[in-house]
Amino acid sequence: MRQGSGGRVAAIRFRAAGGLLLAAHLLLVGWITLRPLDVPWVSAANLQPLAGIKADLALGGLQATRRIGEALLLLAPLGVLLPLAGGRLVVSPWGSLVRTVAAGALLSLGIELLQTGVPGQVVDIDSLLLNTLGVALAHVAVVPAARARLRRRDEPRRVTARLREEAPQGATPTIPRVGIAP
Repeated sequence: MRQGSGGRVAAIRFRAAGGLLLAAHLLLVGWITLRPLDVPWVSAANLQPLAGIKADLALGGLQATRRIGEALLLLAPLGVLLPLAGGRLVVSPWGSLVRTVAAGALLSLGIELLQTGVPGQVVDIDSLLLNTLGVALAHVAVVPAARARLRRRDEPRRVTARLREEAPQGATPTIPRVGIAP
């Protein structure tokens, strides 16, 4: 193993773990959201933003908290798992947030569109909004701090590797000033 490759091995392990956890989570989400439900009746699709949230709030605090919390938490792990599967430590925080939220929104939209063909499942625009908000909140709460911690942990290795690379070369040679010939 070459000098400084320990960080690369760790990055590969983080990516592999992130990819496995991401796949497992997506399978669980698919099973929860796309399995047919045997119910006696189904409500109409909700295509009006925030109407479902207002209806949930009208049910009372505990019921509203449970329903809204479920929608927030369903895709929230993607806010952490997508950057983990990407495996990059040095990245723009805003760019990472935008990419992660966009991927979460597209995945939520895909789930909602697939639910149109599943018996007992209903399309709800509010679940799209809450799923996306959950991804964003999880990303903001965990990813920047985790990346900063991993960069701090990795920094001594980088400095040591840089010093080892520079040591055999020695100091930078200097050219003595030579006066102009008469």
